[in-house]
Amino acid sequence: MQHTVIDGGTLQRDELEDLIDQHRGPLRLVGVDLSGADLSRMVLDHWVFERCILVQTSFLGSRLEGTQWKSCRAAFGIFEAANLLEAQFSNCDLNNTRWQRSKLSQATFTHCKLTGANFTHCASLGLSFSETLLNSAFLSGLSFAKTVLNNLDFSESDLSDADFRKAELINCSLAHARLNGANFAGADLRGADLSGFRLNDAKLFKGAVISKAQASMLLSELGLSVA
Repeated sequence: MQHTVIDGGTLQRDELEDLIDQHRGPLRLVGVDLSGADLSRMVLDHWVFERCILVQTSFLGSRLEGTQWKSCRAAFGIFEAANLLEAQFSNCDLNNTRWQRSKLSQATFTHCKLTGANFTHCASLGLSFSETLLNSAFLSGLSFAKTVLNNLDFSESDLSDADFRKAELINCSLAHARLNGANFAGADLRGADLSGFRLNDAKLFKGAVISKAQASMLLSELGLSVA
């Protein structure tokens, strides 16, 4: 798809609307500062955002289907109720962003920082994360079923009612996460950090496969060891 490139500068909503009128097609914004802009309910399908500053920018209810986000800084950005079907985020700082009620089916996050992000009540079929920080994030009810999760930090996150059935966790951390109601049936947790959990928390992992070292950690509070 051909994109018109807008390189550098600071833009607000009215200036962006003028550019849309001029070019009549998806834009590629490179190094553009949109911090604090109200871009709610705009139609930006298939746009590319590269090295953009989007701190506290609002995309509330916007159409962002098929968008690409590369090395952007978007701390405290608002993506609530936005359509992000098949959107791709890579190497972005998205800490404390808000995604409630957004459509994130088939969206991908790779090498991103999502500390404190809120993903509650999202449409998330096919949503995937890889090598991403999700510590202290709100992820209740999300499905990770039958997926391979690689190098994800879920420490201190809210994973209540999340679905991990038959998932495989590799170099992941669940340390001190909230797991009430989460389903780990058939999950392979041998590559996960389970620190912070005690023996009476073991029922949270019912049906999962854990290693001898992890079992030893859970039993250690009773003064028992696994040979």
